[in-house]
Amino acid sequence: MPLTDTAIRQAKPADKPKRLTDGGGLYLEVSPAGGKLWRLKYRMDRKEKRLAIGAYPAVSLKDARDRRDEAKRQLAAGIDPGAAKQAQKASRAEATANSLEAIAREWFAKREGEWVPSPTASR
Repeated sequence: MPLTDTAIRQAKPADKPKRLTDGGGLYLEVSPAGGKLWRLKYRMDRKEKRLAIGAYPAVSLKDARDRRDEAKRQLAAGIDPGAAKQAQKASRAEATANSLEAIAREWFAKREGEWVPSPTASR
């Protein structure tokens, strides 16, 4: 039976992590601390894998289902959704590290000790 938003909101934490299944490998994991995380269980190359989708309520039930469907499309195309997510994250980190701001800050930090205060000019 698919999940409903009411059932998700009413889910209470237990002593152990609890899983509320939605279908198609998608489930909501309720931790003992009370956190609610969307996860997708899938198989790639005869290995069971899990993909973290996001935290509820930041990722709604509809968004989680959309992301599940996108991951299923990737699987059908022979792409591992977990590896694709890691590659995308790495490319974002590399782009941020190679930005002009990052390079300028690095240059500034290296040269900061070499500078001396300029004498004040009186007019």
